[in-house]
Amino acid sequence: MAVLTPLPAAEVSARIKAGKAVLVDIREPDEVAAERIAGSVVRPMSKFAAADLDVRPGQDVIYMCRSGARTGMNCVRLAACVPGEAFVLEGGLNGWKAEGLPTVRAA
Repeated sequence: MAVLTPLPAAEVSARIKAGKAVLVDIREPDEVAAERIAGSVVRPMSKFAAADLDVRPGQDVIYMCRSGARTGMNCVRLAACVPGEAFVLEGGLNGWKAEGLPTVRAA
């Protein structure tokens, strides 16, 4: 069975900065418009069947939502879209902010 491996926010940030990962935000557009992580790729869960992740070879795919619950509920479906291991941002956006990492907020 496909699963998502949890990663702490600091590790996710380091992989993104190094160009080794793509962060896929599965929240809906209104949620993303209010606050997001810079550089994340938006692929709403409601439209995910048609999603093109556009991942370069060798890049990790790390999924995220607000708290991690939505990602967890869809982990089999999400992990199946990635050859090899796929990951989830522990605690989602909330976990990212709890670590003091930056977000982009609506004006």
